[in-house]
Amino acid sequence: MKLQQLRYIWEVAHHDLNVSATAQSLYTSQPGISKQIRLLEDELGVEIFSRSGKHLTRITPAGEAILKTAGEILRKVESIKQVAQEFSNERKGTLTLATTHTQARYALPPVIGSFIKQYPEVSLHMHQGTPMQISEMAADGTVDFAIATEAMELFSDLIMMPCYRWNRSIVVPKNHPLAQVSNLTLEEVAKYPIVTYVFGFTGRSKLDEAFINRGLAPKVVFTAADADVIKTYVRLGLGVGIIASMAYSDTADSDLVALDASHLFESSVTKIGFRRGTFLRGFMYDFIEKFAPHLTKDIINEAFNRHSRAELDELFEDIEIPTR
Repeated sequence: MKLQQLRYIWEVAHHDLNVSATAQSLYTSQPGISKQIRLLEDELGVEIFSRSGKHLTRITPAGEAILKTAGEILRKVESIKQVAQEFSNERKGTLTLATTHTQARYALPPVIGSFIKQYPEVSLHMHQGTPMQISEMAADGTVDFAIATEAMELFSDLIMMPCYRWNRSIVVPKNHPLAQVSNLTLEEVAKYPIVTYVFGFTGRSKLDEAFINRGLAPKVVFTAADADVIKTYVRLGLGVGIIASMAYSDTADSDLVALDASHLFESSVTKIGFRRGTFLRGFMYDFIEKFAPHLTKDIINEAFNRHSRAELDELFEDIEIPTR
């Protein structure tokens, strides 16, 4: 069994069983990958992939178990490389993030700007996706850090740490009736069509809970993953926008009015998550602390030592989480 063979089966599984696409991504030949997979299966005495002719059709039950262990081995190998890099050049390396549009567009720019200035030899890569996709990328080791508000609690292998609390604003054109309301209520908001985030994005669950708890059924006429898209359709008169407050700019959105809705919805918490057992290099600790100053190296290391979600929650009970 060779490490290269484990890499091949892992990559094929993560390229939708497309050996040709896998070969392109690894800069090698398709026949070479197919041969190595067959050699591994022959050695193990089981099929990892089912086939129809020359095409792979699905992962077998044995293959699922093998791939899980292969992923763990490959992550350990990557950790060994990270350890070596830390001692050979602590200011050079790669940092990969997965996050949502809202975080990438409104929360992360100053952090990334400061980080790149401090670590010019660190190559930083960002993936955007749904909270579920982001969490999966962190859980399977595709990225170092996941930054999101939703879905990460579904993955037990992730160490999640709270970064900041945030809430929402109602955005409307300046001539909208809600702009004249002195005491904004959910009942008033529910009178109008609503434009907001796709379910599962940017604290959408808290928004839905608030209406349900008041016995209201708002008419959500348009949803999007991108706050800028939501604001565009508010401008077109499609409905009342509900977005993260950080996504409103006094200058860029001066044609709209942002109404504070923090009294209408429970605040949400954005978290940063990484796979348990990850080796954190020095610049990774610094990135986390730039994004969330209360997450010091000591706190992060203590989080590593907590073995359950309840123990992690207990760690942060007495730590004040800032509001943005």
